[in-house]
Amino acid sequence: MIGKLRSFTNSKLAGVLVAIIIVPFVFWGMGSVFSGGNTNNIAKINNNSISTKDFIDHINRSRINPDYIKENLDNNILERILNDLISKDLMSMEYKDLNVKVSDRSLKLNLQNEINFLDKDKNFSRLKYEKFLLENNIIAAEFENRLKNSELQKRLFDYIGGGIKSPYYLQNKIYINENKKINIQYYDLQNAYDRNVSDEEINNYISENEESLKEAYIDFSYTKIEPSDLIEINQFNEEFYKKIDEIENDILNEVTLDDIAKKNEITLQNRSNFKFLNEENVLKEIYENRDKNEIVLKDKDNYFLLYQITKINNLLPNKNDSSFKDKVKNRIILKKKFDLNKNLFEKIQNKEFNDTDFNNLVKNKENINSGTINSITDDNLFDETSLKLIYELPKNSFVMVSNKTNNIYLAKINQITYENLKNTNESIQEFLAKANINLIDDIYSSYDTSLNTKYEVKIFNNNIDRIKDYFK
Repeated sequence: MIGKLRSFTNSKLAGVLVAIIIVPFVFWGMGSVFSGGNTNNIAKINNNSISTKDFIDHINRSRINPDYIKENLDNNILERILNDLISKDLMSMEYKDLNVKVSDRSLKLNLQNEINFLDKDKNFSRLKYEKFLLENNIIAAEFENRLKNSELQKRLFDYIGGGIKSPYYLQNKIYINENKKINIQYYDLQNAYDRNVSDEEINNYISENEESLKEAYIDFSYTKIEPSDLIEINQFNEEFYKKIDEIENDILNEVTLDDIAKKNEITLQNRSNFKFLNEENVLKEIYENRDKNEIVLKDKDNYFLLYQITKINNLLPNKNDSSFKDKVKNRIILKKKFDLNKNLFEKIQNKEFNDTDFNNLVKNKENINSGTINSITDDNLFDETSLKLIYELPKNSFVMVSNKTNNIYLAKINQITYENLKNTNESIQEFLAKANINLIDDIYSSYDTSLNTKYEVKIFNNNIDRIKDYFK
Protein backbone atom coordinates (compact mmCIF):
# COMPACT_ATOMS: atom_id res chain seq x y z
CA MET A 1 0.00 0.00 0.00
CA ILE A 2 2.61 2.55 1.06
CA GLY A 3 4.79 1.51 -1.88
CA LYS A 4 1.93 2.22 -4.23
CA LEU A 5 1.39 5.60 -2.65
CA ARG A 6 5.06 6.53 -2.95
CA SER A 7 5.08 5.77 -6.66
CA PHE A 8 1.61 7.17 -7.35
CA THR A 9 2.87 10.30 -9.06
CA ASN A 10 4.76 8.11 -11.55
CA SER A 11 1.83 5.79 -12.21
CA LYS A 12 -0.48 5.72 -15.19
CA LEU A 13 -3.43 6.69 -13.00
CA ALA A 14 -1.57 9.75 -11.76
CA GLY A 15 -0.89 10.66 -15.37
CA VAL A 16 -4.56 10.34 -16.19
CA LEU A 17 -5.61 12.47 -13.23
CA VAL A 18 -2.99 15.15 -13.94
CA ALA A 19 -3.93 15.21 -17.63
CA ILE A 20 -7.62 15.80 -16.95
CA ILE A 21 -7.44 17.69 -13.68
CA ILE A 22 -7.84 21.02 -15.47
CA VAL A 23 -10.98 20.00 -17.41
CA PRO A 24 -13.51 22.65 -16.28
CA PHE A 25 -16.42 20.30 -15.69
CA VAL A 26 -18.26 19.60 -12.45
CA PHE A 27 -21.08 17.08 -12.04
CA TRP A 28 -23.57 19.68 -10.87
CA GLY A 29 -26.35 17.99 -8.93
CA MET A 30 -25.07 14.48 -9.44
CA GLY A 31 -24.94 13.84 -5.70
CA SER A 32 -28.73 14.05 -5.49
CA VAL A 33 -29.03 10.95 -7.66
CA PHE A 34 -28.01 8.87 -4.65
CA SER A 35 -30.49 9.00 -1.82
CA GLY A 36 -29.46 8.58 1.77
CA GLY A 37 -26.38 10.88 1.71
CA ASN A 38 -23.66 9.68 4.09
CA THR A 39 -25.66 6.61 5.07
CA ASN A 40 -25.17 5.22 1.58
CA ASN A 41 -21.60 3.93 1.88
CA ILE A 42 -19.30 3.00 -0.96
CA ALA A 43 -16.34 1.96 1.20
CA LYS A 44 -15.24 1.68 4.81
CA ILE A 45 -11.82 1.96 6.50
CA ASN A 46 -12.11 0.37 9.94
CA ASN A 47 -15.05 2.32 11.45
CA ASN A 48 -14.73 5.30 9.10
CA SER A 49 -17.23 5.29 6.25
CA ILE A 50 -16.82 6.76 2.77
CA SER A 51 -20.26 7.63 1.43
CA THR A 52 -21.33 7.80 -2.18
CA LYS A 53 -21.57 11.57 -1.62
CA ASP A 54 -17.93 11.62 -0.51
CA PHE A 55 -17.01 9.72 -3.66
CA ILE A 56 -18.99 12.01 -5.96
CA ASP A 57 -17.46 15.06 -4.25
CA HIS A 58 -14.02 13.52 -4.86
CA ILE A 59 -14.82 13.08 -8.57
CA ASN A 60 -16.11 16.67 -8.69
CA ARG A 61 -12.94 18.00 -7.07
CA SER A 62 -10.87 15.99 -9.54
CA ARG A 63 -12.88 17.54 -12.41
CA ILE A 64 -12.73 14.43 -14.50
CA ASN A 65 -14.72 14.72 -17.69
CA PRO A 66 -17.79 12.41 -17.43
CA ASP A 67 -17.33 11.33 -21.05
CA TYR A 68 -13.89 10.02 -20.14
CA ILE A 69 -15.37 8.05 -17.22
CA LYS A 70 -18.15 6.66 -19.41
CA GLU A 71 -15.65 5.49 -22.04
CA ASN A 72 -13.50 3.75 -19.43
CA LEU A 73 -16.06 2.05 -17.18
CA ASP A 74 -14.94 -1.36 -18.43
CA ASN A 75 -11.33 -0.39 -17.65
CA ASN A 76 -12.24 0.01 -13.95
CA ILE A 77 -11.86 3.80 -13.96
CA LEU A 78 -14.30 4.23 -11.05
CA GLU A 79 -12.49 1.60 -8.99
CA ARG A 80 -9.20 3.37 -9.63
CA ILE A 81 -10.62 6.75 -8.61
CA LEU A 82 -12.09 5.15 -5.48
CA ASN A 83 -8.70 3.62 -4.70
CA ASP A 84 -7.22 7.12 -4.89
CA LEU A 85 -9.83 8.42 -2.43
CA ILE A 86 -9.30 5.50 -0.04
CA SER A 87 -5.54 6.07 -0.16
CA LYS A 88 -5.98 9.75 0.68
CA ASP A 89 -8.36 9.00 3.58
CA LEU A 90 -6.12 6.25 4.91
CA MET A 91 -3.12 8.57 4.85
CA SER A 92 -5.11 11.26 6.65
CA MET A 93 -5.90 8.74 9.38
CA GLU A 94 -2.22 7.80 9.56
CA TYR A 95 -1.09 11.44 9.79
CA LYS A 96 -3.44 11.92 12.72
CA ASP A 97 -2.44 8.68 14.43
CA LEU A 98 1.31 9.42 14.14
CA ASN A 99 0.82 13.13 14.91
CA VAL A 100 2.38 14.19 11.59
CA LYS A 101 1.55 17.88 11.09
CA VAL A 102 2.32 20.82 8.83
CA SER A 103 2.05 24.29 10.32
CA ASP A 104 0.61 27.24 8.43
CA ARG A 105 4.03 28.87 8.59
CA SER A 106 5.71 25.84 6.95
CA LEU A 107 3.02 25.76 4.29
CA LYS A 108 3.53 29.45 3.57
CA LEU A 109 7.30 28.98 3.24
CA ASN A 110 6.82 26.03 0.86
CA LEU A 111 4.47 28.08 -1.28
CA GLN A 112 6.79 31.09 -1.36
CA ASN A 113 9.76 28.90 -2.30
CA GLU A 114 7.95 27.08 -5.11
CA ILE A 115 10.19 27.64 -8.15
CA ASN A 116 7.26 28.16 -10.53
CA PHE A 117 6.13 31.20 -8.56
CA LEU A 118 9.48 33.01 -8.33
CA ASP A 119 10.36 36.08 -10.33
CA LYS A 120 13.72 36.75 -11.97
CA ASP A 121 15.12 37.92 -8.62
CA LYS A 122 14.06 34.62 -6.97
CA ASN A 123 11.33 36.35 -4.97
CA PHE A 124 7.77 35.06 -4.61
CA SER A 125 5.52 36.59 -7.27
CA ARG A 126 1.88 36.86 -6.29
CA LEU A 127 1.09 37.61 -9.92
CA LYS A 128 2.66 34.32 -11.12
CA TYR A 129 0.81 32.42 -8.42
CA GLU A 130 -2.59 33.87 -9.33
CA LYS A 131 -1.91 33.34 -13.04
CA PHE A 132 -1.15 29.67 -12.32
CA LEU A 133 -4.46 29.31 -10.44
CA LEU A 134 -6.42 30.92 -13.28
CA GLU A 135 -4.75 28.86 -16.00
CA ASN A 136 -5.48 25.64 -14.11
CA ASN A 137 -8.99 26.67 -13.07
CA ILE A 138 -8.29 26.02 -9.38
CA ILE A 139 -8.93 28.13 -6.30
CA ALA A 140 -6.15 29.00 -3.87
CA ALA A 141 -7.64 27.01 -0.96
CA GLU A 142 -7.79 23.83 -3.05
CA PHE A 143 -4.22 24.20 -4.33
CA GLU A 144 -2.86 24.97 -0.88
CA ASN A 145 -4.67 21.94 0.52
CA ARG A 146 -2.94 19.77 -2.09
CA LEU A 147 0.37 21.36 -1.22
CA LYS A 148 -0.29 20.61 2.45
CA ASN A 149 -1.13 16.95 1.71
CA SER A 150 2.03 16.61 -0.37
CA GLU A 151 4.13 17.96 2.51
CA LEU A 152 2.33 15.67 4.99
CA GLN A 153 3.11 12.68 2.80
CA LYS A 154 6.75 13.73 2.55
CA ARG A 155 6.99 14.07 6.33
CA LEU A 156 5.36 10.69 6.82
CA PHE A 157 7.93 9.02 4.58
CA ASP A 158 10.71 10.91 6.37
CA TYR A 159 9.22 9.71 9.64
CA ILE A 160 9.27 6.09 8.44
CA GLY A 161 12.60 5.98 6.63
CA GLY A 162 14.40 9.18 7.61
CA GLY A 163 17.90 9.12 9.04
CA ILE A 164 18.80 5.80 7.40
CA LYS A 165 22.51 5.20 6.89
CA SER A 166 23.49 1.79 5.64
CA PRO A 167 26.52 -0.03 7.06
CA TYR A 168 29.66 -0.42 4.97
CA TYR A 169 29.13 -4.12 4.30
CA LEU A 170 25.84 -3.42 2.44
CA GLN A 171 27.50 -0.72 0.34
CA ASN A 172 30.40 -3.08 -0.35
CA LYS A 173 28.04 -5.91 -1.32
CA ILE A 174 26.35 -3.77 -3.97
CA TYR A 175 29.70 -2.52 -5.22
CA ILE A 176 31.07 -6.07 -5.58
CA ASN A 177 27.90 -7.34 -7.26
CA GLU A 178 28.10 -4.60 -9.88
CA ASN A 179 31.86 -4.39 -10.40
CA LYS A 180 33.25 -7.90 -10.04
CA LYS A 181 35.31 -9.06 -13.00
CA ILE A 182 34.06 -12.19 -14.69
CA ASN A 183 36.26 -14.28 -16.96
CA ILE A 184 34.01 -16.16 -19.35
CA GLN A 185 34.26 -18.70 -22.16
CA TYR A 186 31.64 -18.39 -24.88
CA TYR A 187 30.78 -20.34 -27.99
CA ASP A 188 28.73 -18.97 -30.88
CA LEU A 189 25.89 -21.45 -31.42
CA GLN A 190 25.84 -20.57 -35.13
CA ASN A 191 28.72 -23.03 -35.31
CA ALA A 192 26.63 -25.78 -33.74
CA TYR A 193 23.47 -25.53 -35.78
CA ASP A 194 22.82 -28.29 -38.31
CA ARG A 195 22.28 -26.68 -41.72
CA ASN A 196 22.26 -29.91 -43.72
CA VAL A 197 18.79 -30.77 -44.98
CA SER A 198 18.12 -33.91 -47.00
CA ASP A 199 15.38 -34.41 -49.61
CA GLU A 200 13.80 -36.93 -47.24
CA GLU A 201 13.59 -34.29 -44.51
CA ILE A 202 12.02 -31.84 -46.96
CA ASN A 203 9.41 -34.38 -48.10
CA ASN A 204 8.57 -35.37 -44.53
CA TYR A 205 8.22 -31.74 -43.47
CA ILE A 206 5.90 -31.00 -46.41
CA SER A 207 3.73 -34.03 -45.55
CA GLU A 208 3.48 -33.01 -41.89
CA ASN A 209 2.85 -29.32 -42.55
CA GLU A 210 0.90 -29.32 -45.76
CA GLU A 211 -1.84 -26.89 -44.65
CA SER A 212 0.53 -24.25 -43.29
CA LEU A 213 2.65 -24.44 -46.45
CA LYS A 214 -0.21 -23.75 -48.81
CA GLU A 215 0.00 -20.42 -50.62
CA ALA A 216 -2.63 -18.18 -52.18
CA TYR A 217 -2.97 -18.27 -55.96
CA ILE A 218 -5.49 -15.93 -57.57
CA ASP A 219 -7.62 -15.77 -60.69
CA PHE A 220 -8.25 -12.22 -61.90
CA SER A 221 -8.89 -9.95 -64.85
CA TYR A 222 -7.32 -6.54 -65.29
CA THR A 223 -6.46 -3.77 -67.70
CA LYS A 224 -4.62 -0.48 -67.75
CA ILE A 225 -6.86 2.30 -69.08
CA GLU A 226 -5.15 5.16 -70.88
CA PRO A 227 -6.91 8.03 -72.72
CA SER A 228 -6.24 6.41 -76.10
CA ASP A 229 -8.23 3.34 -74.97
CA LEU A 230 -11.40 5.41 -74.49
CA ILE A 231 -11.23 8.55 -76.65
CA GLU A 232 -8.63 7.62 -79.32
CA ILE A 233 -6.28 10.43 -78.34
CA ASN A 234 -3.65 10.37 -75.61
CA GLN A 235 -4.88 13.36 -73.58
CA PHE A 236 -6.28 13.46 -70.04
CA ASN A 237 -9.07 15.81 -70.99
CA GLU A 238 -12.65 16.36 -69.86
CA GLU A 239 -14.01 13.78 -72.27
CA PHE A 240 -11.66 11.10 -70.87
CA TYR A 241 -12.65 11.80 -67.27
CA LYS A 242 -16.30 11.75 -68.26
CA LYS A 243 -15.76 8.19 -69.54
CA ILE A 244 -14.01 7.28 -66.27
CA ASP A 245 -17.00 8.65 -64.34
CA GLU A 246 -19.30 6.44 -66.42
CA ILE A 247 -17.19 3.39 -65.55
CA GLU A 248 -17.36 4.31 -61.85
CA ASN A 249 -21.14 4.61 -62.07
CA ASP A 250 -21.36 1.21 -63.76
CA ILE A 251 -19.29 -0.30 -60.94
CA LEU A 252 -21.65 1.25 -58.36
CA ASN A 253 -24.60 -0.12 -60.31
CA GLU A 254 -23.04 -3.60 -60.17
CA VAL A 255 -22.42 -3.93 -63.89
CA THR A 256 -20.08 -6.87 -64.51
CA LEU A 257 -16.45 -6.31 -65.46
CA ASP A 258 -16.95 -8.10 -68.79
CA ASP A 259 -19.87 -5.82 -69.65
CA ILE A 260 -17.89 -2.72 -68.70
CA ALA A 261 -15.06 -3.91 -70.96
CA LYS A 262 -17.45 -4.59 -73.88
CA LYS A 263 -19.23 -1.26 -73.43
CA ASN A 264 -15.95 0.68 -73.53
CA GLU A 265 -14.21 -1.58 -76.06
CA ILE A 266 -11.27 -2.30 -73.81
CA THR A 267 -9.42 -5.59 -73.62
CA LEU A 268 -9.07 -7.46 -70.34
CA GLN A 269 -6.07 -9.60 -69.49
CA ASN A 270 -6.88 -12.78 -67.57
CA ARG A 271 -4.54 -14.57 -65.16
CA SER A 272 -5.15 -17.90 -63.46
CA ASN A 273 -3.42 -19.41 -60.42
CA PHE A 274 -1.20 -16.35 -60.18
CA LYS A 275 1.20 -15.82 -57.29
CA PHE A 276 3.30 -12.68 -57.14
CA LEU A 277 7.02 -13.30 -57.37
CA ASN A 278 8.96 -10.66 -59.23
CA GLU A 279 6.34 -9.36 -61.61
CA GLU A 280 5.64 -5.72 -62.40
CA ASN A 281 4.29 -3.56 -59.60
CA VAL A 282 0.73 -3.44 -60.85
CA LEU A 283 0.36 -7.21 -60.44
CA LYS A 284 1.98 -7.03 -57.02
CA GLU A 285 -0.65 -4.49 -55.96
CA ILE A 286 -3.47 -6.70 -57.21
CA TYR A 287 -2.07 -9.74 -55.42
CA GLU A 288 -1.58 -7.90 -52.14
CA ASN A 289 -5.22 -6.75 -52.23
CA ARG A 290 -6.54 -10.22 -52.98
CA ASP A 291 -9.06 -10.20 -50.11
CA LYS A 292 -11.27 -7.86 -52.17
CA ASN A 293 -13.43 -9.50 -54.81
CA GLU A 294 -15.28 -6.40 -56.03
CA ILE A 295 -14.38 -4.44 -59.16
CA VAL A 296 -11.63 -1.90 -58.42
CA LEU A 297 -10.79 1.24 -60.38
CA LYS A 298 -7.65 3.08 -59.22
CA ASP A 299 -6.01 6.25 -60.44
CA LYS A 300 -2.30 5.50 -61.08
CA ASP A 301 -1.37 9.02 -62.27
CA ASN A 302 -0.54 8.15 -65.87
CA TYR A 303 -3.27 5.51 -66.29
CA PHE A 304 -6.25 3.95 -64.47
CA LEU A 305 -6.06 0.37 -63.22
CA LEU A 306 -9.26 -1.66 -63.54
CA TYR A 307 -9.37 -5.18 -62.12
CA GLN A 308 -11.38 -7.82 -60.32
CA ILE A 309 -10.19 -10.92 -58.44
CA THR A 310 -12.58 -13.75 -59.13
CA LYS A 311 -11.08 -16.61 -57.12
CA ILE A 312 -8.46 -17.37 -54.49
CA ASN A 313 -6.97 -20.85 -54.55
CA ASN A 314 -4.97 -22.04 -51.53
CA LEU A 315 -2.61 -24.54 -53.09
CA LEU A 316 0.54 -26.40 -52.18
CA PRO A 317 3.31 -25.19 -54.52
CA ASN A 318 5.12 -27.59 -56.79
CA LYS A 319 7.54 -29.59 -54.64
CA ASN A 320 10.21 -29.25 -57.30
CA ASP A 321 9.97 -25.46 -57.36
CA SER A 322 13.36 -24.19 -56.17
CA SER A 323 12.01 -21.18 -54.24
CA PHE A 324 9.48 -23.40 -52.44
CA LYS A 325 12.16 -25.94 -51.58
CA ASP A 326 14.36 -23.15 -50.20
CA LYS A 327 11.46 -21.93 -48.09
CA VAL A 328 10.90 -25.41 -46.62
CA LYS A 329 14.62 -25.89 -46.10
CA ASN A 330 14.88 -22.61 -44.16
CA ARG A 331 11.96 -23.63 -41.98
CA ILE A 332 13.63 -26.93 -41.18
CA ILE A 333 16.91 -25.20 -40.30
CA LEU A 334 15.05 -22.77 -38.03
CA LYS A 335 13.31 -25.67 -36.32
CA LYS A 336 16.66 -27.38 -35.75
CA LYS A 337 18.03 -24.19 -34.22
CA PHE A 338 15.00 -23.86 -31.98
CA ASP A 339 15.19 -27.50 -30.86
CA LEU A 340 18.89 -27.23 -30.02
CA ASN A 341 18.41 -23.96 -28.09
CA LYS A 342 15.46 -25.40 -26.21
CA ASN A 343 17.32 -28.58 -25.31
CA LEU A 344 20.38 -26.66 -24.07
CA PHE A 345 18.25 -24.23 -22.08
CA GLU A 346 16.32 -27.01 -20.34
CA LYS A 347 19.49 -28.92 -19.48
CA ILE A 348 21.10 -25.78 -18.03
CA GLN A 349 17.95 -24.93 -16.06
CA ASN A 350 17.81 -28.45 -14.64
CA LYS A 351 21.57 -28.35 -13.86
CA GLU A 352 22.11 -31.33 -16.15
CA PHE A 353 24.61 -29.65 -18.46
CA ASN A 354 28.31 -30.16 -17.70
CA ASP A 355 31.80 -29.82 -19.18
CA THR A 356 31.47 -33.10 -21.07
CA ASP A 357 28.30 -31.84 -22.79
CA PHE A 358 30.06 -28.57 -23.61
CA ASN A 359 33.07 -30.38 -25.16
CA ASN A 360 30.81 -32.72 -27.12
CA LEU A 361 28.87 -29.79 -28.54
CA VAL A 362 31.95 -27.86 -29.66
CA LYS A 363 33.26 -29.49 -32.80
CA ASN A 364 36.19 -27.14 -33.28
CA LYS A 365 37.89 -25.88 -30.11
CA GLU A 366 39.22 -22.90 -32.05
CA ASN A 367 35.67 -21.52 -32.09
CA ILE A 368 35.70 -21.14 -28.29
CA ASN A 369 36.32 -17.53 -27.30
CA SER A 370 37.17 -16.08 -23.93
CA GLY A 371 36.97 -12.61 -22.46
CA THR A 372 36.53 -10.58 -19.31
CA ILE A 373 33.46 -8.61 -18.30
CA ASN A 374 34.58 -5.69 -16.14
CA SER A 375 31.22 -4.63 -14.70
CA ILE A 376 27.50 -5.19 -15.00
CA THR A 377 27.39 -2.27 -17.48
CA ASP A 378 30.21 -3.58 -19.68
CA ASP A 379 28.25 -4.62 -22.78
CA ASN A 380 31.17 -5.16 -25.15
CA LEU A 381 30.51 -8.92 -25.24
CA PHE A 382 26.85 -9.35 -24.32
CA ASP A 383 23.67 -7.30 -24.08
CA GLU A 384 22.22 -5.73 -20.94
CA THR A 385 19.74 -8.54 -20.20
CA SER A 386 22.43 -11.20 -20.51
CA LEU A 387 24.78 -9.25 -18.23
CA LYS A 388 22.16 -9.10 -15.48
CA LEU A 389 21.75 -12.87 -15.74
CA ILE A 390 25.51 -13.53 -15.73
CA TYR A 391 26.02 -11.36 -12.65
CA GLU A 392 23.51 -13.46 -10.70
CA LEU A 393 25.39 -16.73 -11.32
CA PRO A 394 28.29 -18.37 -9.45
CA LYS A 395 31.58 -19.64 -10.81
CA ASN A 396 31.44 -22.67 -13.20
CA SER A 397 27.85 -21.90 -14.23
CA PHE A 398 26.70 -22.44 -17.80
CA VAL A 399 24.35 -19.92 -19.36
CA MET A 400 22.82 -19.02 -22.73
CA VAL A 401 23.31 -15.35 -23.60
CA SER A 402 23.12 -12.98 -26.54
CA ASN A 403 24.92 -9.89 -27.78
CA LYS A 404 23.57 -6.60 -29.14
CA THR A 405 23.16 -8.11 -32.62
CA ASN A 406 21.09 -11.01 -31.21
CA ASN A 407 23.67 -13.72 -31.78
CA ILE A 408 23.17 -16.52 -29.27
CA TYR A 409 26.07 -17.99 -27.29
CA LEU A 410 26.63 -20.83 -24.87
CA ALA A 411 28.88 -19.50 -22.11
CA LYS A 412 30.66 -20.74 -19.00
CA ILE A 413 31.77 -18.57 -16.09
CA ASN A 414 35.39 -19.55 -15.44
CA GLN A 415 36.55 -17.09 -12.81
CA ILE A 416 35.13 -14.28 -10.66
CA THR A 417 37.43 -11.72 -9.03
CA TYR A 418 36.61 -8.57 -7.12
CA GLU A 419 37.99 -5.76 -4.98
CA ASN A 420 36.31 -4.21 -1.96
CA LEU A 421 34.90 -0.71 -2.02
CA LYS A 422 37.43 1.78 -0.75
CA ASN A 423 36.69 4.99 1.12
CA THR A 424 38.72 6.82 -1.51
CA ASN A 425 36.53 5.51 -4.34
CA GLU A 426 34.94 8.47 -6.12
CA SER A 427 31.66 6.53 -6.42
CA ILE A 428 31.33 5.75 -2.70
CA GLN A 429 28.39 8.15 -2.31
CA GLU A 430 26.61 6.40 -5.17
CA PHE A 431 26.79 3.03 -3.41
CA LEU A 432 25.84 4.58 -0.08
CA ALA A 433 22.70 5.94 -1.74
CA LYS A 434 21.90 2.58 -3.37
CA ALA A 435 22.31 0.76 -0.06
CA ASN A 436 20.15 3.35 1.71
CA ILE A 437 17.43 2.97 -0.92
CA ASN A 438 17.41 -0.82 -0.47
CA LEU A 439 17.13 -0.44 3.30
CA ILE A 440 14.35 2.14 3.02
CA ASP A 441 12.46 -0.11 0.58
CA ASP A 442 12.65 -2.94 3.13
CA ILE A 443 11.32 -0.60 5.81
CA TYR A 444 8.49 0.59 3.54
CA SER A 445 7.64 -3.02 2.79
CA SER A 446 7.38 -3.77 6.52
CA TYR A 447 5.34 -0.62 7.07
CA ASP A 448 3.05 -1.62 4.22
CA THR A 449 2.44 -4.97 5.93
CA SER A 450 1.62 -3.20 9.19
CA LEU A 451 -0.86 -0.91 7.38
CA ASN A 452 -2.65 -3.92 5.93
CA THR A 453 -3.01 -5.25 9.47
CA LYS A 454 -3.90 -1.90 11.01
CA TYR A 455 -6.61 -0.87 8.54
CA GLU A 456 -9.40 -3.05 7.21
CA VAL A 457 -10.81 -1.74 3.94
CA LYS A 458 -14.22 -2.85 2.70
CA ILE A 459 -15.63 -1.98 -0.73
CA PHE A 460 -19.41 -1.97 -1.36
CA ASN A 461 -19.58 -3.03 -4.99
CA ASN A 462 -23.34 -2.63 -5.26
CA ASN A 463 -23.01 1.13 -4.88
CA ILE A 464 -20.14 1.24 -7.38
CA ASP A 465 -22.46 -0.53 -9.83
CA ARG A 466 -25.15 2.10 -9.16
CA ILE A 467 -22.71 4.87 -10.03
CA LYS A 468 -21.67 2.95 -13.15
CA ASP A 469 -25.32 2.77 -14.20
CA TYR A 470 -25.54 6.55 -13.89
CA PHE A 471 -22.72 7.01 -16.39
CA LYS A 472 -24.01 4.45 -18.91
